[in-house]
Amino acid sequence: MKKTMRSLTNRRFFSFLCLFLPVFACFGTWTWAQVTVDQRIHIVVDLVQLNVAVTDRKGNYVTGLRPEDFAITEDGIPQKTATFGEGNEQVRGLADTTASPDEAVAQSASQGSGSGQRVSAADLSSLVAGANVFVLFDTSNYMYRGFVFAQDAIADFVRSLESADKVAFYSYSRDLSRNTLLTFDRSQLLRGVRSTVAGDNAALYNCLLLTVKDAAKVPGRKVVVVFSNGPDNASVVPPEDVAELAQSTGTAIYMISTNQAHLEPISTAVFERMTAATGGKAYFAKSWKDEERAFASIRDDLAHLYSLSYYPRPNPNRGWRAITVKLVGDRLKKYRIRTRDGYRPQSVGFSTATAPEPVAGPTAP
Repeated sequence: MKKTMRSLTNRRFFSFLCLFLPVFACFGTWTWAQVTVDQRIHIVVDLVQLNVAVTDRKGNYVTGLRPEDFAITEDGIPQKTATFGEGNEQVRGLADTTASPDEAVAQSASQGSGSGQRVSAADLSSLVAGANVFVLFDTSNYMYRGFVFAQDAIADFVRSLESADKVAFYSYSRDLSRNTLLTFDRSQLLRGVRSTVAGDNAALYNCLLLTVKDAAKVPGRKVVVVFSNGPDNASVVPPEDVAELAQSTGTAIYMISTNQAHLEPISTAVFERMTAATGGKAYFAKSWKDEERAFASIRDDLAHLYSLSYYPRPNPNRGWRAITVKLVGDRLKKYRIRTRDGYRPQSVGFSTATAPEPVAGPTAP
């Protein structure tokens, strides 16, 4: 019996070694690699895209500005503008367009000055292709009054957008409905608008967060236009989370709200803060005519925005990064700028380069 138990114990010990010995070996190899290999980690960052509105004191758009008229800083670090465009004109690269973003960043890191950054062809083409506009329509039980007028205003807005713009039409009450996905087909969008019906409570921030996540998957310029008839009464997502994601993904939020939401001070303040932080605007319409004027104002805003982008210079900050855009020169200081005020890096890729000659060191324990 003792011999049988000893044999069983030996087999279990041997099984234990077979199971965990590779793990110990991996740990040993990993430790040896740490002390013997000089690994250089290059952070691969995405192009940071900015939609910038420039107006005078009367709110009129300022046109004809040049790339050198703008100065961009990120956490106080001066940035080099990579692409530039005004309104509906074609966005153009300001340097060689043959390199990939990681090559541009690696070159920037090695030179330290950020000079010689080159724009990737993929990044440039995504910006040239027009804006991606997501329209989010409130179909909650707040919308029983004036529902048809709101549909008409949205339909006119969709028709008036530039032909180069892709548009998606979503609606929401308690849940989000993706009525029409991004498309150039205006007739398909209009059918989606006309098919909506009013219903449940309003979960605006829940559904707006999902819309921003959809927009984040699309390269290039992104805009969300929200039509809301009242306050949020069904969301579990705080509006601060929505605003931060929109800022971090470069998605501008415009909000048109009827007088119902304007009568609630909390919703008014939230709408204004969220849109301002993302570079958009908030409108409060007292009548269906005001709704039409608000949509027309958004269309004009999109047609006059300056599109600027840059590859961030080396920055150790992995959290919130503050963006500042200013105009250069005394004659331009009187103008006002509206754009997003920062972002949090979302997904960061890494590439490693191993030095050819390892450094001697002790063996792993």
